[in-house]
Amino acid sequence: MTAETSDADVAEIETTDEIVAEDSGAPDATADVDSEDGDTGSGDDHLVEEGEVAGDYLEQLLDLLDFDGDIDLDVDGDRAIVSIDGGRDLVKLVGKNGEVLDALQELTRLAVQQATGERSRLMLDVANWRADRRQRLSALGTEVAQRVVENGGREELDPMTPFERKIVHDAVAAVDGVISESEGVEPKRRVVVIKR
Repeated sequence: MTAETSDADVAEIETTDEIVAEDSGAPDATADVDSEDGDTGSGDDHLVEEGEVAGDYLEQLLDLLDFDGDIDLDVDGDRAIVSIDGGRDLVKLVGKNGEVLDALQELTRLAVQQATGERSRLMLDVANWRADRRQRLSALGTEVAQRVVENGGREELDPMTPFERKIVHDAVAAVDGVISESEGVEPKRRVVVIKR
């Protein structure tokens, strides 16, 4: 079962900070094959470069702000993932509802674009805020979907960002007997769960 989303939602998902790792399940035929000049043919090279540029930028920023933190670089699907953990007061870099984190992510993407010449879709997490938020939203989507299956009708959730709505839509799609839709206009757009 798939979540019902509009073309506008799809466009938002492509242009904002959602994590949508599309994996066909087939291994990358070039990922572990050495070319004749000794380089790997990995499609991850560009993402690794993005992560390194972002890590350097964030390290300088943390030094300027006098924040401690460990920077971890990873690649997940078609996206570089950069996370900052382990320091005191890192929640200040998250802000209310992740607003500071979103702004910091955009600045980091711009720094990467300036260095590489290509638009970046990297994902930044600080103090595991996005990972925790994803887990909570997924649990919320499942809980609401199960409640709608049992009680019928429909249930509207609070307004969310496109990133948050995508997580909820995915969780609802895993429950038989319900569908989800997005309704409203940004920034008041929300997920509605409806019994089939």
